[in-house]
Amino acid sequence: MEYYVKSVVPMIESNYDNFTTVEKNIADFFIRNRKKVDFSAKAIAERLYVSAASLSRFAKKCGYRGYREFVYQYEETFIEKEESMTSNTRMILNAYQELLNKAYSLIDEAQIARLNRYLNQAERVFVCGKGSSGFAAEEMEHRFMRIGVDIDSIQDSDLMRMQAVFQDKRSLVFGISVSGETEPVLYLLREANKRGAKTVLLTAKNTEIFDRFCDEVVFCPSLRHLNHGNVISPQFPILIMLDIIYSSYVEQDKFAREVLHDNTLLALGEGRKRGSDLK
Repeated sequence: MEYYVKSVVPMIESNYDNFTTVEKNIADFFIRNRKKVDFSAKAIAERLYVSAASLSRFAKKCGYRGYREFVYQYEETFIEKEESMTSNTRMILNAYQELLNKAYSLIDEAQIARLNRYLNQAERVFVCGKGSSGFAAEEMEHRFMRIGVDIDSIQDSDLMRMQAVFQDKRSLVFGISVSGETEPVLYLLREANKRGAKTVLLTAKNTEIFDRFCDEVVFCPSLRHLNHGNVISPQFPILIMLDIIYSSYVEQDKFAREVLHDNTLLALGEGRKRGSDLK
């Protein structure tokens, strides 16, 4: 059974902060709508008290040539949903399923292939983040380190600023900021980019500013407009994308990298055994 369909909603969410007040009103409708209605420009303009020109500008900011193309894609992937939920557990599971659907809609496999090239070419890799994003950065370090990548994670703001000085063309820097507003992370990316390092930002926010100092912007699913998003771990959307990057990287040289992973498990096991023998 196929669970995942490409949806325009994640693209609306990633561009949300770029919209005017009128456009946000339009965005809110398409994000929250659960019923099959007349989505024609005339009907939606009347329903939302906006002009057809506003619908067109909104669609273009979402990356479409116009409202007709936008609404065609919206209708193609629209699934009518019942508002009523039978239990809290079902609501949480549905929220996770919606996040997975959003990730499916955002993933760019050509971009993942480019990230793999950067990882193969880099002599050293840094990944930074604050709070929940910092925990995800640490998880990325542990996973990639075990398959032979020279990688360090940074969660301290001062260390991010200091490390920026040492980046050069041999470096690859991942920054994680779901909000796109974590200044120490953005500072490290900006300074690393100036010094010739490859830079990658994982975020739920889309803005042209990032293109000035990021070689790649990887969009993560947003919790912002999700029912019960406030009880979902903020790490989850990031970890989905990191798992996809990790899996793709391992697949390039699966046997060698699985051997390295298994050898780290053996080394950890031997270390624990020796520690217990000394007691």
